[in-house]
Amino acid sequence: MKGKRKKISIWQTLALGYLIVILAGSVLLILPFATVKGESTSYIGALFTATSATCVTGLTPYAAGEHWTLYGQIVILLLIQLGGLGFMTFVSSIIMLFGRGLGIGNRRALMTSAGGEKLSDIRSLVKRIIIGSAIFEALGAVILCTRFVPDYGWGRGIYYGVFHSVSAFCNAGFDLLGSTSLIKYATDPVVSLTICGLIIIGGLGFCVWGDVLACRFRFKKFQLNTKVILITSGLLLFIPTFMFLGFEWNNQTYEGYNFWQKLLLSFFSAATPRTAGFYTTDPASLSDSGYLLTVILMFIGGSSGSTAGGLKVGTFAVIIMGMVGVFRGRRDINIGKKRIEYSLLSQALAILAACLMFVLIATLAICAIEPGETVTFKAVLYECVSAMGTVGLSMNLTPSLSIASQIILILMMYAGRVGILTLALALAKKRKDPDMRYPVDTLLIG
Repeated sequence: MKGKRKKISIWQTLALGYLIVILAGSVLLILPFATVKGESTSYIGALFTATSATCVTGLTPYAAGEHWTLYGQIVILLLIQLGGLGFMTFVSSIIMLFGRGLGIGNRRALMTSAGGEKLSDIRSLVKRIIIGSAIFEALGAVILCTRFVPDYGWGRGIYYGVFHSVSAFCNAGFDLLGSTSLIKYATDPVVSLTICGLIIIGGLGFCVWGDVLACRFRFKKFQLNTKVILITSGLLLFIPTFMFLGFEWNNQTYEGYNFWQKLLLSFFSAATPRTAGFYTTDPASLSDSGYLLTVILMFIGGSSGSTAGGLKVGTFAVIIMGMVGVFRGRRDINIGKKRIEYSLLSQALAILAACLMFVLIATLAICAIEPGETVTFKAVLYECVSAMGTVGLSMNLTPSLSIASQIILILMMYAGRVGILTLALALAKKRKDPDMRYPVDTLLIG
């Protein structure tokens, strides 16, 4: 008698999909003609770069514009686009292109990946993601070209505009401008605001766009998820902007800039940790307050079903509202005129605890592996949170790390992009809940 064929779960499909793309990308990047020197990159270096691109992070042991040839850069760009839109979006669009229907499994996996709710809306969701992304990336590229073409000529200027637009929209943080990222354009509102706009739109989530368009921008008709994401994201941009302005006002970071330039720098500093990785001020020059604020923003990240990583804005909002409800002794968690179940709060707290555990264990491990003279706890924590949140901001620590430490960051980036919950469900074995339940007892907390 033949054994039953084991089915791959939705969560395993998503996790394996990203893994396959990463491994394929690492093989393409290890080829000699992928590097400027014409020499093969070490496999760990290629794997790290492929993981960072697919997981739309931006951490890299090499400067993308200096180490990789045009071929290598295009491979990275394709991995960014594929990772940003999501593996299941790519697969589903190919299936639809050849006229085949999507099975229930593919539909559920795509809805999980993109943050959708109704399986019947799958085709419109795929089209919305593909067309919407193309429009925003094209518009961003055109605007960026108005600055890059005069600086680098037509050919390179257009290429730079396209590359940085895709990288910003997908919240990847890869740039071709060298080790100083966008510092050259720190006071240029066209470049800075365009990059910020792409980061914010990409980080809101595909389903948020759809709801906004379906409701024709009428806030009262938005779904609860859309309202919470927009309000929380707005607060996470507005408040940190003025916090950065206050923290860095007299710091060397803002020395020589007028008020409006400092405000622009502060807005960029508030937008980029969510979770892009570009910078217009050197992260190493931030004050301790600015450093900690950046770490917090990197940890929170963007929205579920978006190109961003991190804890996620929705998870953060549920935890805050749940905390308020508990402290006020309320029986329910109320948001506006809607109520959410406490089971959602439990799930959000589990994700928070898992993310914190991952970051702390990774930081502890890297500090133990690396010599004390070469790294600092501050830089390691920054790098680990950046990897977990798929941000890409760095204190230039990655290139100097050992292979073991780089592998830890690779795992962090992968977990951050796939999602802690998805990864846990992919690895967990299906178990039926027992009919018998144990008696209730209590523990002292608080």
